Amino acid sequence: MGNRRTLVGNVVSNKMDKTVVVMVTRRHQHPHYKKYIEESKKFKAHDETNACNVGDRVKIIETRPLSREKRWRVAEVLAKKAEGG
Repeated sequence: MGNRRTLVGNVVSNKMDKTVVVMVTRRHQHPHYKKYIEESKKFKAHDETNACNVGDRVKIIETRPLSREKRWRVAEVLAKKAEGG
């Protein structure tokens, strides 16, 4: 498989067929001011079985280009969002 990157994030949209939008948030320290900064980035990932819903925590893995913007696929669903109640 080589050195494929994996990221963990939350599903923010599943309106497309077999595609989910995953927001990955990372925290790092500012080089000069030493404060912690939280940065987010959205990735489009392939979800073959349409199993992911908004709010799910998923692991995505880098893959070959599947479309114009999709370069990731869902490797596994780590946690399902708890249904309201």
